[in-house]
Amino acid sequence: MRRRRIRRNKKEKTPFLSKPSSKRRRKVANDDDSLHPTRQQSFTEDVGHAAAETYLITRLAFKLLRYLGLGYKWIVRFFALSCYAVLLMPGFLQVGYYYYTSSQIRRSIVYGDQPRNRLDLYVPLKSDELKPVVAFVTGGAWIIGYKAWGSLLGLQLADRDIIVACIDYRNFPQATISDMVNDASQGISFVCNKISEYGGDPNRIYIMGQSAGAHIASCAIIDQAIKECGEGESTSWSVSQIKAYFGLSGGYNLLSLVDHFHERGLYRSIFLSIMEGNESLGRFSPEVVVQDPRFKSAVSLLPPVVLFHGTADYSIPSDSSKNFADALQRVGARAELVLYEGKTHTDLFIQDPLRGGTDDLVKDIISLIHAGDEAALAKDAVVTPRRRLVPEFMVKLARKISPF
Repeated sequence: MRRRRIRRNKKEKTPFLSKPSSKRRRKVANDDDSLHPTRQQSFTEDVGHAAAETYLITRLAFKLLRYLGLGYKWIVRFFALSCYAVLLMPGFLQVGYYYYTSSQIRRSIVYGDQPRNRLDLYVPLKSDELKPVVAFVTGGAWIIGYKAWGSLLGLQLADRDIIVACIDYRNFPQATISDMVNDASQGISFVCNKISEYGGDPNRIYIMGQSAGAHIASCAIIDQAIKECGEGESTSWSVSQIKAYFGLSGGYNLLSLVDHFHERGLYRSIFLSIMEGNESLGRFSPEVVVQDPRFKSAVSLLPPVVLFHGTADYSIPSDSSKNFADALQRVGARAELVLYEGKTHTDLFIQDPLRGGTDDLVKDIISLIHAGDEAALAKDAVVTPRRRLVPEFMVKLARKISPF
């Protein structure tokens, strides 16, 4: 399948993600204790935490069933999701094993005082200098998001000397959208203020979100910019610390998506409960907020925005990213749109990484983060391609039955 790239920064002939200053780099100690002040949790602690989360998720699942009722659409999609997971299980098991055994992953670091205020860190093996950092917010239809969903991305970027912080957050019905945005903002704050203790460069932090996570992360950035323009607002991080925002397959105008989601099984009543009512849809629609004249000064603070989307995405149409990029461009923000021809909602984030080899999305993200860094780009060119985790016929079959 061919990839189609559309740039929205027509006035700029060079990438707007400039080369990081050499002054921002410094050597860090090779001593493991000084680089990672908190050791990897013991197996016993992991089991205990997993059991607690299993109990919480089970309790919330029954609560969610009361909202869903017996609608046939979500039942059909749940069955399709189960079949999809079974087909890709060989890959998921391998990634899961690595997730629980790799010394590269610092699991369940606490960043706040609310349930699920935890994040996973994917750290490169070599710690010779401070690394760029991606703070990643996973998707999951605002209902089934979980930090481990970012494992495939985290492992690939860690192989390219990039630290990834996968931020967990409370899902519905445990929380609603304002809680999710607050959780994501707290996780970003932790990364901005603490990442140097784990070998990350506080001057090279990128925020990324996928699907619902892209929506939540974009809301968090815009909300932070608005706070910084207000009087007397107390903030623990600043949008000026963020080099760029990467949005993957996100929805940024809820007013135009509510009917689409309803037809696909995320019923209007549930969606409005997640979004705190019909009157809040505009407030939590980044595309709408950036065009509000009241927030003009806040928009000027936003970092460069790069939106990635597959043209065959039927969960969230690619027009969602296109319209958001256009809106940002109209109000003077820096924005770029990258479209992948024929790619679905799950191709870019799940199927392609499980195939191994060259991953167009990861390749594009790395080229943006390492832009202008000749040494890093040269190292990227000789990295051994990742091996295939699932046979191709199973990947293709899973793609056909994917409910997303």
